[in-house]
Amino acid sequence: MNEFRSSTVSKMTYISAGALAAALFATPSMAEPFWSGDWSLTLGAAVLTLPEYQGDDEYMLRVQPIVSLGRQGTAKRFSSRNDNISIGLVDTGTFRAGVAGKVVFGRDGDDAADIEGLNPVRFGGELGGFAEFYPTDWMRLRAEVRHGIRSHDGVVADVSADFFTNITPNIQVSAGPRVTYASQDYHEAWYGVNASESVASGLSEYHPDGGFHSVGLGGAINWDVTEKVKTSLFGEYARLVGPAADSSLVNERGSKNQFTVGVSATYRFDFSL
Repeated sequence: MNEFRSSTVSKMTYISAGALAAALFATPSMAEPFWSGDWSLTLGAAVLTLPEYQGDDEYMLRVQPIVSLGRQGTAKRFSSRNDNISIGLVDTGTFRAGVAGKVVFGRDGDDAADIEGLNPVRFGGELGGFAEFYPTDWMRLRAEVRHGIRSHDGVVADVSADFFTNITPNIQVSAGPRVTYASQDYHEAWYGVNASESVASGLSEYHPDGGFHSVGLGGAINWDVTEKVKTSLFGEYARLVGPAADSSLVNERGSKNQFTVGVSATYRFDFSL
């Protein structure tokens, strides 16, 4: 009887192990892993004119990368110049969320005479997450929260709303408000002036807090050259507020009004996993 029970338990153990293995290594027809399916990778670049450093009143030309990865959807997805590098991990059609990152080019005294004597902001990045929601087929709400890597130790959050419509089958116009909130460490890196920096630069000493960083408005004209090639003409206005606007760097040598104008081009690669 004991041998019978032992044999039965052994067989049940083998069956359970087999079931677990089948669940873990299931074929696509049984249970596909989350990365299976149809994906789209969008690559491109933007050429834009923007302030030489945050809060400056002089402008420079810069090239920025555009990278976006997400699942293919049945609806045509809206994208904005404000969208940073994104990898969508959740996509229901009206809601999308995932990982977001940004390249931070940094700043030092070689960039402009106004910031000689200030501690440099090193080249680095910001990494975090994003979420976007489409309450209607002509509106998108998006938020990003990112933490600095190497360039600063702060946290920055961008929130935007975009309203868009097609004036022809291939040309779309969009516009909407933007707001940015940043931590004390972020403002300290970009707008703070400590005692030694004050002596070296001639700027008044300033120690910022965390708070709202800017409010503004952006717009774009997007042209679908082909099904996969897209170009855009865009413009952004941001008004520095709170700790950023109170900085001696902005008040004594820069401007609270920040403008960005540029063009971009992207190509979409479709593939399946």
